[in-house]
Amino acid sequence: MEDPRVFFAAERTLLAWQRTGMVLMAFGFVVERAGLLLKALGQVNPVHDLTLFWLGVIFMLLGVLTIVIAVFQFSRLLPSFSELERPAGYRVGISLGLNLLVATAGLIMLLLLVFLRF
Repeated sequence: MEDPRVFFAAERTLLAWQRTGMVLMAFGFVVERAGLLLKALGQVNPVHDLTLFWLGVIFMLLGVLTIVIAVFQFSRLLPSFSELERPAGYRVGISLGLNLLVATAGLIMLLLLVFLRF
């Protein structure tokens, strides 16, 4: 094909999956914190609090996995692009590295929530 737009379309897809993963992590964090808010207001029993906690953890884990899978898929796709499809001097590793940093930050946040809870 030798069209650089194909490469940039693949990178936009990677970034879309990154945004999806970040939204899942943020939603999980909000769900987990909502349990604490309801607990502080006296509106939830311990079973509901624990359910909201684990539901939030699951959403955060899904967000981390979404980003990691997107990086894996994009890195598998990279060898299929010719030199003409990649712009000269364009650093692909930066977007992959940043995605992995976001996933790592989400995983650290998830582990902190779990360890601070128990």
